[in-house]
Amino acid sequence: MNNVTKFAVLMCPLLLTSLPTKLSGVTVDVIVVVDESGSMAGEHAWLPGMITSLNSALTGLGYDTRFGLYGFGNGLSGGANSGRELLDAGTAAAFGTAAVSLVTSGGTEDGYAGLNFALNNYSFTSGSIVNYILVTDEDRDNTNVALTFAGMQAALGASLLNAVVDNPFSCAAGTALGVDSTSTGYRANGSGGFTSCASGTVGNGAGTTEADYVALAHALGGAGWDLNQLRAGGLTADSFTAAFVNIKVQEIQQQDPGSSAVPEPGTLLLSSAALGALLAFRRVRPFQTNR
Repeated sequence: MNNVTKFAVLMCPLLLTSLPTKLSGVTVDVIVVVDESGSMAGEHAWLPGMITSLNSALTGLGYDTRFGLYGFGNGLSGGANSGRELLDAGTAAAFGTAAVSLVTSGGTEDGYAGLNFALNNYSFTSGSIVNYILVTDEDRDNTNVALTFAGMQAALGASLLNAVVDNPFSCAAGTALGVDSTSTGYRANGSGGFTSCASGTVGNGAGTTEADYVALAHALGGAGWDLNQLRAGGLTADSFTAAFVNIKVQEIQQQDPGSSAVPEPGTLLLSSAALGALLAFRRVRPFQTNR
């Protein structure tokens, strides 16, 4: 079993506990828009397990879940590809199956084009909570000048965006896994979990990553996440996934006007069984990339 496969297996047991008990009954559309360039194999392997964990947490709260998967920047049609659909409004299991079809053949990546393609092709549920996840290790290759920051913000509207990108984050306590729109940071705690920290700041990412992707996520009420913390592997990657899934759940509850009290950042914990499973794989090495 190679390291990427081990990491994908590692992510699958993630479960959440200490969640609020109110059942919502609202549908959540989670749409993942992912870079299909040559250095993204590790992130492609990470996605199915993360979505399985997110789905378990959301369905445990009574939400109906639907997932979409869209790739962009692949070389399948030559040059830049503004987007292609791998899954429309499917289950978490269907997401895992669709993710196998992600490729790493591209080299020109425009995250705005990918988001725009998903926005115009996904079959949204009427009245659903809409939550996007953008995953890319490159800044924007602007293949469509008509897609501007202001235009994307307006088009996404009440949707929430999280950006997993090549961008550093920090807070008063030091290096952060990510920072949300309220300047709350999230840090690895050294044992596969995470803590929140104050005075979160956004560092200088690759090219225009900060301006195009992190700023857009924050403008829409979401968070920016440092993809390099995921690539570090081991307990740091465990912490990254734990924080990402937990904060996604919290964000979705905040989007839901019928939700009960939302826990404070960093108070959601992995179940002891899931944490034990994670620690058993603590020697998994970082992602191998050919970037």
